Amino acid sequence: MTVPVDRTLESPRLRRYAQRRTEPVDVVALQRCELCGEPIASSHRHLLDLHRRQLRCACRVCSLLFDRRAAGGAHYRLVPQRRLCLRGFELSKLHWEQLRIPVQIVFFFHSSAAGRVTASYPSPMGATESRLDLPLWDELERANPVLTTLEEDVEALLVDRARGAARQWIVPIDDCYRLVAVIRTEWRGLTGGRELWRAVDGFFDDLDQRARARLDQRDERR
Repeated sequence: MTVPVDRTLESPRLRRYAQRRTEPVDVVALQRCELCGEPIASSHRHLLDLHRRQLRCACRVCSLLFDRRAAGGAHYRLVPQRRLCLRGFELSKLHWEQLRIPVQIVFFFHSSAAGRVTASYPSPMGATESRLDLPLWDELERANPVLTTLEEDVEALLVDRARGAARQWIVPIDDCYRLVAVIRTEWRGLTGGRELWRAVDGFFDDLDQRARARLDQRDERR
């Protein structure tokens, strides 16, 4: 059974965020920090408003301020920037079928409001929640201990099994809603259309490049 979830995260700013990242970081943006009102570049961090379940654009100063969990209290949480390709991830076809996810692209995150792990997937109507069998998630965690490192509310396991794929990442939660915005914006007809899948492929190609870059940087520091 699936139910619509709160769509307050799917704001016009995320529809803009769904566009391919083509502008240089130092472009003067028309957006402003939603905490202090300062102008911000097109590439900027987000804060998650835990009360309203909204992503808020943040300038560098506010991002640094909330880079400590205690700073935001129970109201704001800075969305991290960790992107990891999970090579060797253990998710068998049988386990995937047991999860009973009705689509092939889904993200899982720990919701402090719900007090549990939730599964959501992009659809033409926005993000939709799918009922998740928690013992099955526990099995997945035991097989893949990296999942125990997910930061509550602001990091997610993103799974892509569409069109024969079998790949997984740990991503910031705003990446998931960027994907939601891509699918909601580009969907045409009954199956989405060629342009949709071109946009989805572009999203995952971009994610792969960014995830590899972070892994390479981590390896260089060793």
